[in-house]
Amino acid sequence: MTENTAPALTDFERAAVKEAAKESRVRASRKKIDPAEARAAGEADVRAKIAEMDEEDGPLAEALHRLVSENAPHLAPRTYYGMPAWANPAGKVVCFFKPKAKFTVRYATFEFEWPAQLDDGTVWPTAYAVTALTPDDLAFLGERIRRAAPAE
Repeated sequence: MTENTAPALTDFERAAVKEAAKESRVRASRKKIDPAEARAAGEADVRAKIAEMDEEDGPLAEALHRLVSENAPHLAPRTYYGMPAWANPAGKVVCFFKPKAKFTVRYATFEFEWPAQLDDGTVWPTAYAVTALTPDDLAFLGERIRRAAPAE
């Protein structure tokens, strides 16, 4: 029998798992408080994550936070693996911002998770690279957000 000497998780992956576990505990504790207070706490968490971002990711995250809040106010702000995210009333993440600095990649992305109602035929995009946000970009993403998370 061969022995697998590779670590089970990288340091980066281990940190992400710890972040997700912490967020899960926070969400569980917030189920016990008033929904408005829980929403305000989620808003504070997202704003704190945005404040930690560098001069490239921060303004993009802030603009996307405003965009989601305007186009789908029923989505609750929260964090998702330490990234700004917005969840439906069932608590499922619909969309999130993935900063480029966190993953040391070429560009940030704005992504949609499986609860997003974007299904269109047999193939559709669920992630968008974001390097800047022009008025046309904001209008396009605003439409995608409204489609992904229609008010019920």
